[in-house]
Amino acid sequence: MLIQCTKKLLEQLNISPEQSGEEELLFCWHAHFIMVNRRKTVVLVNDQNRYVIVFHGLKAKDFKRFDEIIVQGIRETFEEEGIKEEIIEKFLLQSEKVTYSKTKDCTSVARLNKACENVFFNGELLDSDQIINTMTSMRVSRYLVGDGKNAYFHPNDLMYRDLEALAGYSIFQIKAVQLKITLQLKAHRVWRRIIVPDNRTFKQLHDIIQVAFGWRDYHHHEFFVYEGGKAKHGLSINHAAFFETGHKPIVNLVCDEEAFAYPSEIEMRLEKGIKISEYIPTHKMLKYNYDFGDNWQHTIEVERMIDDYHVNYPICQDGEGNTPPEDVGGEYGYEEFLIILGNPEHPDHNHMTTWAKMQGYKDFDIEKVNLIFKNK
Repeated sequence: MLIQCTKKLLEQLNISPEQSGEEELLFCWHAHFIMVNRRKTVVLVNDQNRYVIVFHGLKAKDFKRFDEIIVQGIRETFEEEGIKEEIIEKFLLQSEKVTYSKTKDCTSVARLNKACENVFFNGELLDSDQIINTMTSMRVSRYLVGDGKNAYFHPNDLMYRDLEALAGYSIFQIKAVQLKITLQLKAHRVWRRIIVPDNRTFKQLHDIIQVAFGWRDYHHHEFFVYEGGKAKHGLSINHAAFFETGHKPIVNLVCDEEAFAYPSEIEMRLEKGIKISEYIPTHKMLKYNYDFGDNWQHTIEVERMIDDYHVNYPICQDGEGNTPPEDVGGEYGYEEFLIILGNPEHPDHNHMTTWAKMQGYKDFDIEKVNLIFKNK
């Protein structure tokens, strides 16, 4: 495996570059050293398909064993992508020896710099507690890039194609879960049926639900996971975890550490890094609350598990109903909104119509949802 380094990275590695020989582009990477959030970061970009691997929070000792870190970074990122273990091993076996050289040409450096810009843009996603940042790598590798000839592509798609050509067969080995998510509205049926790879985290499930329902991620959210069967929970009807069917909550997964300032009788955990497979399929019922002001509550029912899912992204299979616009004022405000929107003679009709467009209020479009899902 050939790592073509910028001058800054060679200085950090404290090595002299070797003469680069002829190697297959799939096993060649360009690499740059940058500072993000005041921490040492290295960005790798594959020469053949421009897939990105990100390392963050590196220390001096890490640069002394950078060969190992690169190999492990590729392994962990491909695992998160859902790529079969034997294909990962085949890729690493053919790129076993790591060689360092100077960057190849201006075009490659320009592409490398663009990838670094995208890493900067996603700086809030970088986890300083782990060197190998798989989530950021996957996010940046899903950005649309150009080939300089007026054609555009997603690097992750090309990497999948290249690995399939290397293996000669399908590269994915993924388990998934089919969920029916229903927005709790008394007067309307609003639900989505989606399939989600079970290696996704609850933070990613939040992002998926936002897309499926057309929310805009303006507000905080939380998940509740419930025991199987029905049990007395002793919760008030106004409690965020209350479930009409009587399910008892066992854990509250929160999106922000500020939530811990408000103690609860239900165990609280920060959702960061917790995969849905930790609780699904053992627990069949969950709840997702979004926007604690408007109080949008969604029930999540686990319908079935899929052992051999054929892709590594979520799919919306079905759905019904439109989602209320953000900041409409809860269920009561939504009813008022619909009355005004449906009455051209109402004095606030024109204003409300304009406001609805600004808020992105539109009919449920499953094709658009799945187009976005392909890069989730």
